Amino acid sequence: MLIPGLAGGFDLLGPLARLLARDFQVISYQLRGEDDCFALRRRFDLPDLVDDLAEFLDWFGLERPAVMGVSFGGVLALNLAARQPYRFQSLLLQGVGARFEKGLLQQVAGMVLSGYPLPADNPFINQFFNLLFGSRQKPGPLFQFVTRQCWQTDQGVMAHRFQLVKSFAMDERLARITAPTLIMAGDRDLLVSPRSLTELSEGIRRSRLVSLQGCGHLAFATRPERVAEEVRRFLADPD
Repeated sequence: MLIPGLAGGFDLLGPLARLLARDFQVISYQLRGEDDCFALRRRFDLPDLVDDLAEFLDWFGLERPAVMGVSFGGVLALNLAARQPYRFQSLLLQGVGARFEKGLLQQVAGMVLSGYPLPADNPFINQFFNLLFGSRQKPGPLFQFVTRQCWQTDQGVMAHRFQLVKSFAMDERLARITAPTLIMAGDRDLLVSPRSLTELSEGIRRSRLVSLQGCGHLAFATRPERVAEEVRRFLADPD
């Protein structure tokens, strides 16, 4: 199983990856610029990151793997699944819809990331992560783990990815996806609307939409057991 990286990298995916590794071979990789913000000096956009995913599959000789994409990684997986329909054995998604949501939350996040230099582990901005959890979190190990991993990604890299995803919209390309697809959606995910999820599930012919009760956008990190359970169930019977 291949899991494209995201802000916070493999460490944020670690709990889920370790659970899935009990039953599958799990591979993850860092996206371009994750460990080197100076990579932004050479312009690249969303199609380039999708090319990176395709090249990674070629380099490691992964023929029709199961590919799981969460959040920004889900955007990349969807794009490649539509571009090369028979490349994936199955597609597993969480925290992504059919298009970028242009709500107030997204506008504020983009403005803060792009316009204000922030010190690492900023206490005020850390409260923004409550929105990603889907509810207010008490200070503790889980909250500290998520914020610490997210702050490992340079602010410029996060802002750049935010700008890339602003133009994301699958539209008619969803019909090109042939792989059996599991769509997992936290019922408290404020970044992905029910309408966008409906468009995604109805646009992919062989899809299954599962609601993750009590979960927000970061369900893969906050409830990895539940996500892993749904993945196992789907891969055992994708149709």
